[in-house]
Amino acid sequence: MTTDLNSLTHAAACDDLDLTLSEAGSGRPVLVLHGGGGPATVAGIAAHLSRAAHTLAPVHPGWEGTPRPDWLTGVDDLALTYLHLLHDRGLRDVLVVGSSLGGWIAAEMAVRDTAGVIGGLVLIDAVGVHIPGEPITDFFALDARGVASHSWHDPDRYYVDPADIPAGQLAIRQANMATMRVLAGEPYMHDAKLLRRLRRVDTPALLLWGESDRVVTPAYGAAYAAAFGNARFEVIPGAGHLPQIEQPEATLALIDAHVHAYAYARAHRALGSSAT
Repeated sequence: MTTDLNSLTHAAACDDLDLTLSEAGSGRPVLVLHGGGGPATVAGIAAHLSRAAHTLAPVHPGWEGTPRPDWLTGVDDLALTYLHLLHDRGLRDVLVVGSSLGGWIAAEMAVRDTAGVIGGLVLIDAVGVHIPGEPITDFFALDARGVASHSWHDPDRYYVDPADIPAGQLAIRQANMATMRVLAGEPYMHDAKLLRRLRRVDTPALLLWGESDRVVTPAYGAAYAAAFGNARFEVIPGAGHLPQIEQPEATLALIDAHVHAYAYARAHRALGSSAT
């Protein structure tokens, strides 16, 4: 199925949840999960991958004015929601790409994927685990200038004065942050059990990190990657918490290389199996 990513999204029924979802392209299924900044932060990744894959890019319930059911109160609920979506669609060998909060969701999906639906992972400056000595910056305690200085390699370029944001757009941003507080405010931005569980995840994983990220540092990212059973860690120069925006070419090239390496390894294994 091919749908213009710029067109209106449609609602996909998931139990009692109307899930807003954009789809584009055809080929291997790819689930693209945004972080607290909303779907616009991963739109470039979804558009790029849709050239050779079938991309699904949901809006997390409660973001961008979408409804959040009362029962959806944690990242684990989102992880199960998206696993159910993939299962109900009959999708297999799914590449899951997640940025920040979306990376946390992807990791939680991986530890719960008993059916083997997920075939690959890309986590970009993900939160979600507790690393001793590398605390996650309290995003909720920062003002707009503090958010910019922690999030960007070049904060002056990306800083936006809240006074210059239209009232409607500002209200949406505030509602997004309120939803993130519900899902990830306590315990703050992590699941205390997740790090230990990741060692059982042998799905090929790529963890990408902006060298200037001060929300979760590259040292945090390296420890995160080391917890997986089969992961590679790459630092992207000249980028902060959202390297796909500050350094899109480098970020997309690393994702493409990960996808191609996995496809080659999979084809090689299949060839070996047929030969025997």
